[in-house]
Order: sequence, then C-alpha cells, then structure tokens
Amino acid sequence: MLEALKRLFRGHQEIGVTSDTDRSETIKQLKFGQIPKHVAIIMDGNGRWAAKRGLPRIAGHQAGMKTVREIVRVADDLGIEVLTLYSFSTENWKRPRDEVNFLMKLPQEFFNSEIKELKSRNIRVEMVGSESQLPGFTMSAINQFREETKENTGLQLNFAMNYGSRSEILYAVEGMLRDQAGGHLDIDEVNEETFARYLYTRDLPDPDLMIRTSGEIRISNFMLWQLAYSELWFTETAWPDFKEKSFLQAIQDYQRRSRRYGALK
Repeated sequence: MLEALKRLFRGHQEIGVTSDTDRSETIKQLKFGQIPKHVAIIMDGNGRWAAKRGLPRIAGHQAGMKTVREIVRVADDLGIEVLTLYSFSTENWKRPRDEVNFLMKLPQEFFNSEIKELKSRNIRVEMVGSESQLPGFTMSAINQFREETKENTGLQLNFAMNYGSRSEILYAVEGMLRDQAGGHLDIDEVNEETFARYLYTRDLPDPDLMIRTSGEIRISNFMLWQLAYSELWFTETAWPDFKEKSFLQAIQDYQRRSRRYGALK
C-alpha cells in the first residue's frame, strides 16, 4: 500500500490534473487491497468532443491520445496489472477513409512519443484483435511496441485493434474445430476454460471493471465473453475529458460493489 501511495503522489507531480487536496482525499478513500487487476475501457466520444468545439474529428482523436497517456500512468501508479483500451473496432472500418487512415497512424505516433516512458515504467504493450486488414505501417508500430517491451513485467497495456467480440468468438470456434479435426482436442473435454484459451485474450484475466465514456450505455461488441461478471461503469464525460479524477472515481465505485458471481455473500 505504501509503495502504491508513493507512485500515486509521484504521478500527480508529473500529470498535475487535480488539486493536492482533492487528490489526497480521493487516495485516502481507496482500498489498495481491492484494486482491480484488469480494467477495460471503451474510449468513446472523441468525435463529439471535437464537434462541440468546431474542430475536425481527428482533433478529438489527437486529444484522446493525451488521455491515454494520462490514464496509463495512473493505472500503473495504482498497481493495476492489465489495462485494455478499445482503440479500433471491426465496425470502425465503416468510418470516412481520412479518419480511418489517421487512426491507423496513431500507433506509430504513440510509439514515438511514449516508448521511452513505457520502458522506464516497465510496461508491456500488446494488441488484442485480428491482424488481418491492418495496414503494414500499423502492424510495424505494434510489433515495435511488442519487441521493445517484451521483457517488461509491470502493467500490461493492451490496445484492442480491429477487435470485435463476435468475430473473436467465431475465431475461437474455428480454432477448436480445426484442433478437433486434427485430433488435438477431445470434444468431451470442452468447457469454459478450454474455450477461453482460444480467444484473443487467452493469457489475460477477465476484466474486473469495464469503463465506457461519453454517455452511451452499451458494450458495443466488446469482450462479450470476458465481461460476463465484470463491473460496468458509465460516465457522460467524453474520453478527451476523462482525467485522473474520473478514473479514480470509477475505482472507488468499483470498490463499493459486492461481487458475488451468482452466489450469496
């Protein structure tokens, strides 16, 4: 707990988004033995944030990247083990070409600006999703992240790119059928644990907490299997305005809930 407090105060000096008094009061209320291991976030509202300011949608995505930087720092300071950010869905290909091209270039921009700090913080970066359809330069940046951070043992930062949960479930079923046909899987041994090993998230714990910003109250084809017993937290705040204070509030609300998994407590 003491080490987590030190990280949080050090992070505050770097970020400087809330007053010392507000931050101290928030930190005092946190239960450091109940920090979620895995937090997943649907980063929604970049376009609407930009439109309200008379800016192009890509300006909202640029502002959203700054929020990514801040929330990654806070998650690391809290000792969260896994942070998964819904960055680009399988449905997002329907957006205007200029916007899609801009989003595909963000991984390289983020790598150039953040890799030094991510390495210094011992953060490992991975991708969750299908690599098909992603441009070569996007995959190049993702692979750079993987290579540069593969030895890191701290927070695992996952970008859900070209991710859709229905596609992921079909991908898992196809993999199981191939293995069954090849004699590598006995159909009588199939259970929830077996199925989970065929998902993109095979090496990850299910999210304890899922956050969605910008007022929409749905999960939009995100981790349909994995969110079965996750705590869901929604906010009206658009992603570019979702700062440390909002994130800590989500953690506080999570800690007030009773997770019974269908049983009695």
